[in-house]
Amino acid sequence: MAYTISNATLWPAKSLWTSWLRRELSRAVANQHLKVWITDVAGTRVHGTTHQAPLKLFDEYERAALLPLPAEPFTLCEVKPVKVHPDCHVTLAGSYYSVPYRYIGQTLEAYLSERVVELYQGTTLVATHVRCTEPGQWRTRLDDYPSDKAQYLIRTPDYCRQIATRIGPSTAQVVEALLGERPLDRLRAVQGILRLEETVGRQRLEAACARAIYYGDLRYRRIRDILNAALDREPLPEAPSATEPLTFAFARSATEFFATVPEVVA
Repeated sequence: MAYTISNATLWPAKSLWTSWLRRELSRAVANQHLKVWITDVAGTRVHGTTHQAPLKLFDEYERAALLPLPAEPFTLCEVKPVKVHPDCHVTLAGSYYSVPYRYIGQTLEAYLSERVVELYQGTTLVATHVRCTEPGQWRTRLDDYPSDKAQYLIRTPDYCRQIATRIGPSTAQVVEALLGERPLDRLRAVQGILRLEETVGRQRLEAACARAIYYGDLRYRRIRDILNAALDREPLPEAPSATEPLTFAFARSATEFFATVPEVVA
């Protein structure tokens, strides 16, 4: 089947042709017919505004300026403003992403795609992270922190145990109890407790941990409050003295409960 299309009837014919292609032909065949229409009809006729053939302009000016297609297809993304918190992180969909500490307090633009999160200040790319898969996850780069903070963050559970043992037995007991329960969740609290030594010293922290153990509350906030109120300087209440075990004795001897059989003389 052959079709002859004149310039006078191009637009109505194009509409009818497109409608017929949608109904009757596959996408591959439709693309073949469309290519013929572009190269033989639309691309060679004189344009009403430029008064030149579109394909001629394309070959002379546009073809050399074309860029190769990207390696990955374009993905849609959501853009929203986010504020950088004092801990060098922004919060997106319940998850946390670090940015360099110099941006603390500033508002950035977050581009959220399916797999990647990009953070911009204007046109400057500030940070890129793999997107978290569920709320509560963290994406942190130690390079985003000041050097002193980064050293603090690399304190592992084993390192914290060593520091706590150096401070004293009560501190070691607090640290071991917290890390033994949920090591990943409690690590930050343990680090906070050990950091209190920098401001109050070893002896006061050890005394505060001992008081926290006595009252059964090992939270960082509780130990901090003990130190702020100087309760670590107060003696602990005396433990009740152990009651001596009671001793019991029979009031009557065992022989009284058994009758003695008299010896029979023949």
